[in-house]
Amino acid sequence: MVLKLMIDLKNKTPKILVIGDLMIDHYLWGSCSRISPEAPVQVINVDSESTVLGGAGNVINNLKALGAEADIMSVIGECEASEELKGLLKGIKVDTQYLITQKNRVITRKSRIIAAHQQVIRYDRENSDEINNKSQTAIFELFKSILNNYDVILLSDYGKGLLTFNLTQSLISIANKNKKKILVDPKGLDYSKYNGAYLLTPNKKEAEEATHSVINNNMTLTKAIKSLKEQCNLEVSLITLSAQGVAIFDTELRVHPTAAKEVFDVTGAGDTILASLGFALSCNKNIDEAVKFANLASGVVVGKIGSATTSLNEIIEYESSLNKSNSYEHIKTWNEISSIINQLKNKDRKIIFTNGCFDILHIGHIKYLEKAKSFGDVLILGLNSDHSIRRIKGKNRPINNQTDRAYILASLEVVDYVVIFNEDTPLDLIKLIKPDVLVKGGDYQGKEVIGQEIAKELKLVKFIPGKSTSKTIKRIQKA
Repeated sequence: MVLKLMIDLKNKTPKILVIGDLMIDHYLWGSCSRISPEAPVQVINVDSESTVLGGAGNVINNLKALGAEADIMSVIGECEASEELKGLLKGIKVDTQYLITQKNRVITRKSRIIAAHQQVIRYDRENSDEINNKSQTAIFELFKSILNNYDVILLSDYGKGLLTFNLTQSLISIANKNKKKILVDPKGLDYSKYNGAYLLTPNKKEAEEATHSVINNNMTLTKAIKSLKEQCNLEVSLITLSAQGVAIFDTELRVHPTAAKEVFDVTGAGDTILASLGFALSCNKNIDEAVKFANLASGVVVGKIGSATTSLNEIIEYESSLNKSNSYEHIKTWNEISSIINQLKNKDRKIIFTNGCFDILHIGHIKYLEKAKSFGDVLILGLNSDHSIRRIKGKNRPINNQTDRAYILASLEVVDYVVIFNEDTPLDLIKLIKPDVLVKGGDYQGKEVIGQEIAKELKLVKFIPGKSTSKTIKRIQKA
C-alpha cells in the first residue's frame, strides 16, 4: 500500500495555506572538550551557526520539501528578526504578501547550542501577547478573500498570540462553510477554540492534559481520543504516541505503528506530522493512508538534527530501508535521479556510478556490482536501453528487454538506483550525476574510459574469468 501511495503522491502540487506563529530557529554548532573553571558547565567551542524558519515556518518548509505550493499567513512586527524572517521565506520562494505587520510586536527567536549531536541549552527572545483586534480583523478578512484558492488549511498554534479564541473560531467556521478541511497542531490546555476543526494533532502528553486523563493502555487511549472528538466536534480524532505511533478514531480506534529507526532530535516533528497529513489529505488520500505517510515522514525527520524537513524521495528511500521495497522504487527517471543526487550530496554521501547492458545476469555481474558498491555509499547503475544495445550489439540483442533488466537489477541489495539511458555511451548521464567514483571492468585497463574526467576517481574491477552474457548465450544455443 505504501508503494502505491508514494507513486500516487509523486509530482503532486496541492495548494496549502498555513496560518500560525512564525519564529526563527537559530543554531550554534560546536564541540565540547572541557568543563569551565568558573562553574560546573560545559564550554562549547562554536564552529558555525545557522538560521532556519521555525514554528509555522517549519510547517511551510516541510510542505515545500514535499512539493506543495504553500503560502503563509501570520502577524509579524517591525523588529530586526521580522525582516530576517521575511528573508528566510523569500529564500524558499514563499511569498510574504499575507504577513500583517503590527507595531511594537516582536517575533520569537529560539537559539540552540548543539555539541556532538546533542542540544546543550536553548535561550529565547519573544513576546507572546495576543495580537490586537486590528490584526485579527485583517487576518480574517484576508482569509475570507483567498480561502477558496487552497485545498487544505493548516493552523500551526505555538501559543505565541496569533491564534486567539475568536480568530480561530472565525477561521474554522468560514472554512467549514466553504467545505475546506482545517487541520490544527494545538497548544494549551483548553481546546475549545478548535471546535469544529477536521482534526487536531496533539501528542500523548498534550492529549492527557486536554482531557484531564492518563493514557496507559488501549482502554484509556480510546476514552481520551473519543473525548477529544466529542468535546471539539472533530471529524477525525488523532493522538501521536511517540514510539508507539499514531492513534486515530472516527468510528473505531486504529493505531498505526511508528516508522522511526533512530531518534536524534524531535525538534519540529509535530510540524512534519501536520504538514505531511495536510499534503496527503489534499491529494485525496484517506485518513489511514495520510497517517501512514506522516509516520514515514516523521521517521526521517527525527533522525536528523534541528528543525528538519524531508522529501518524497527521502521518504521512499527510508521506507525501503525499513523493509526491502518493491523494485520499482529503485528505478528512476533522469529528473528523479537529478533531485536525489542533490539530496545525497547535501548529506555528503559518496556516489558510485557504473553502467552496462546486464542482459543475462550471472555471478560475474553480481561480484562486479558488489565490488563497485564497496567504493562508496550509493551505487547508481546506468542501464543501456534496448535501442542502445541493438545499435551496439546487433538486432538479436538484448535477450531480455529493458524493463525486465531494470527490475532484476533494482531488486539487488547492492544496487540503490537504476537509470535507463538511450545513448550509445552514458556520458550525458555521468554529466548529470557527477559521481565521486566511476567504476568499469578490468578490460578497460590502459584505455580511455568515457566520463572519467567528470568523476573524482576511476576504479577498474576485474571480471570473473569465463563468465559473460555472450558465452551464456552460446551455451544455450549449443544445447
